[in-house]
Order: sequence, then C-alpha cells, then structure tokens
Amino acid sequence: MSEHPTLIKPPPVDPSKSVIENVLELTALADIGPDIFTNTRPLWHPPGARGVFGGAVIAQCLSAAQRTVLAHFTVHSMHCYFVLAGDSEIPILYHVERVREGKSFATRTVQARQKGRCVFTTTLSFVKEGSGGKKLLQHSISMPEVEGPFDAGEDSIKDKNGESPFESQRIEISNDDSPHASEKKTRQWIRVNGKISPKGGHQAHLSALAYMSDSYFVGTISRVHKLWRIPTYKQVREESQQSEDIPKKMKELDGMIGEIPKGESEIGMMVSLDHTIYFHDPRRFMADDWMFTEMETPWTDDGRGLVLQRMFTRDGRLIATCVQEGLVRLKQATDSPQPAKSKL
Repeated sequence: MSEHPTLIKPPPVDPSKSVIENVLELTALADIGPDIFTNTRPLWHPPGARGVFGGAVIAQCLSAAQRTVLAHFTVHSMHCYFVLAGDSEIPILYHVERVREGKSFATRTVQARQKGRCVFTTTLSFVKEGSGGKKLLQHSISMPEVEGPFDAGEDSIKDKNGESPFESQRIEISNDDSPHASEKKTRQWIRVNGKISPKGGHQAHLSALAYMSDSYFVGTISRVHKLWRIPTYKQVREESQQSEDIPKKMKELDGMIGEIPKGESEIGMMVSLDHTIYFHDPRRFMADDWMFTEMETPWTDDGRGLVLQRMFTRDGRLIATCVQEGLVRLKQATDSPQPAKSKL
C-alpha cells in the first residue's frame, strides 16, 4: 500500500462515531481553497475491482456538498458519473461549486479529482424544508411483503481494515424461475453497523444511505441472468490472505462461486457508468435501522444494463429510489487480459 493514501496523516479512529462515519470522514482544505475537501482516511479498494468502492466516493461527494448549504436545506437528488477508476493509493480532492442559491432550491456540483484529473462528478439539488406548503399531493408505492430481518446477519462488504461499515441480509431472488430476466428482483435488508452519532445528524444518515446504495446494484444484472462475474475465484484467492475468506469475498463481489460450466457465458467486464439517487422524506429515516432494498433490471443490451432500486424503512416507507447504468460486456473468445486503468 502507498505511504500516502491520504493528504494528511489520519487521526485516531473516533470511538464515539460509527464505523461508517469514520470511513467517510472528510478534511477541509481551506488553505488550498474554499469548498475543497479530501478523504481523511484511506478508501477501500474491493478485491478484483478496478478502483475504490464507488459508494464511498458518492457518499463523500454528498458529505462535501452538505457542508456548503444552509441547515434548513436537504438533498433531494444527486446525479453521478463515474469517469475514471479511483486509485486507493492516492488522496481524492473534492471540489464543490456553489451553482445556485434559490429561495426553495440550491444546486451544487462536486468533482472528485486525483492527479488533476476528474475521476467522478455529481450534481446535487437541495430543497428548503417545508417549501412544498401545508397542502400536499401525496402517493407512494408499497413495500412488498418479505420476511426478516433476522437478529443475526452476515456482513456484505468489508472495508480495508476488516471492519464492516454496514451489514446486510440477502433474500432469495423474487421470480427466480422466470425465463425473463426483467421479471426478477434481487432483495436484501441493510443497515449501518453500530449507531450513527447524534453529532452526525441527518447528514450522516444520508451519506450512509448513499454509501450503501451502491452495494449489490449493477451486480443485479449478472444475478438475474445467472452469469459468472469477474473477478474469478482464482483472482480472489490470490488477493485473500486466508482461504476461509474466499467465499465471503466472492459474495461481496456479487460473483457466483464455483467453476464455470463449459459453454456458459462469463461476464468479462462490469462497471458502473452512472448513479442517481432520489431521496424521499430525507430527514425521516435512520440508516442504522434496518432498511429493505429491492432491485430489478428492465433492460440490458449493447454492452450496457440498467438497474432500478427502491429503498424502504423497516415499517414500509419509501425513502429512496436509485437508478444505475453499467457497462456489461460478456467475455469474448478473443479477449486477452488487459491492465485496468480506467472505467472504460
């Protein structure tokens, strides 16, 4: 690992905060310029992935933008593009631009940069609390009836220090026997590990939701098609220090364990291209309580796939709708290994 994955030496972990708050902590760089931030701690690079975990960059961009708006403004949407793979060995600088300050809405753009290049960009919109008025038009989709969550769940993603920022309990795929991939839905219960500190406020819960929204997302496409996804079992084994870690790491990477049957298709490349989150009632949920997520893919073709995700509170309130398009290319017979330096 690089000796400088952060711009400034990380402080000791704050025991009064949850793991995810420490993972997503930002440092303001006022001496460099206004509204510039950097990751306080090293970012996690999932085994076999092309760069740092995308959810961390999404969440830190949101955290940076939240620092530049008035307290009574709350994010209601963010539209993101993954431009290049983020390097976990190099600090990320988050540049926030204050695009608009309106009476009811405020707009921010954030660029995540490494070595002077933009690796990720997002535009966020914030809305003033109560600006919709007292008389409201309302409707919402209902959460499907599912079992759980159970008392003991298994970790779905591990950070680089071996501690899990969040935990999940996956549920069997709905309509898994259907011959049509578009009719299947992948589902899970998810929550932050531990309790988010009172000091973190609603902003910490929103950033945590943004982080978790990138889990088990584009991998929906490989699951509903019952395809094997790279990295292979062998690649993960080479990156794992202990053999007992292999099955868990394979699950973390949305892969399927086992040898690929002869003649079966294999995904040669799968990366996220963009990521959108619509936050519904953003101050009335707790990311450290169980949330239910359901994902489906209405379309995949031409080397790309689209996935929709709905997130609900445990009592059934819809709190977020997410959309992600990803690059999904099958391994071709003529493919040869290439070094991965960017998203494309």
